[in-house]
Amino acid sequence: MSPRYTMKIVTDFAAAHLLRGYAGDCSRLHGHNWKVEVEITTRVLDEIGMGVDFKEIKRVTKSVIDSMDHRNLNDLPPFDTINPTAENISAHIFKELAGQLNDERVRVKAVTIWETERACVTYTEEDE
Repeated sequence: MSPRYTMKIVTDFAAAHLLRGYAGDCSRLHGHNWKVEVEITTRVLDEIGMGVDFKEIKRVTKSVIDSMDHRNLNDLPPFDTINPTAENISAHIFKELAGQLNDERVRVKAVTIWETERACVTYTEEDE
């Protein structure tokens, strides 16, 4: 069995949203302090023994979530046409990160979005 390394960073952003077509309180504008967990995986380390520098994962993640920080997500693409659910937010962040971080050695494995301390969703494109 070949080794697999998974690097993880945790960060956060604050944003408001409302869920269109939802029968409940979340149909009204409200906010969350979203916690974001990003997992990157590799089987091969670089020449200095790293999968990918944590600073690079943090930098790219920050560039993605900065556009959403302290904003109404419903005003931003793609959430101006799809609901800004935790599921859709995690998929959006995953795809943005994968476009910038994936290469022949490393892959974005999963993005977990915590809407509250007790509720989260993980998006991945791996078959389990």
